[in-house]
Amino acid sequence: MAIDKNEYQKTVEKIKPKPPVLKNCLLAFLMGGFVCLLGEVLFHFLRGYGISEKDGYTVVSVVFILISAILTGTGIYDDLVRIFGAGLIVPITGFANSMVSPALEHKQEGLVLGVGAKLFTVAGPVIIYGVLSSLIVAIILRGLGKL
Repeated sequence: MAIDKNEYQKTVEKIKPKPPVLKNCLLAFLMGGFVCLLGEVLFHFLRGYGISEKDGYTVVSVVFILISAILTGTGIYDDLVRIFGAGLIVPITGFANSMVSPALEHKQEGLVLGVGAKLFTVAGPVIIYGVLSSLIVAIILRGLGKL
């Protein structure tokens, strides 16, 4: 029995399960808000102990990176991302996950050729484009006399 491509595509569309978009958006929104709330609570806690505003933001970033790295190393981060989706892939936690995951995946290949070589496979392009974008913006601002 032959079936043409369009008919096959229509059949697939009919039986393909629909993703729960509203539920996924709500869970991502709530988890993203929870992460931000956690950061604010930690920041104000640190400020209460006399840490400067600049140092407080740095400490919060470091704590988020540490928590993300630990959760990735224990395998919990991937499970949480499956549930909460984009809510957990905020830049700081997602960056930590993108650094730790390849390192864990390739650790059996050794420290140099495994962890060292594969550590930046995901995060490397992000770093390169971030640095290049910053350089371009700095050149433009310098040309305008605003830097």
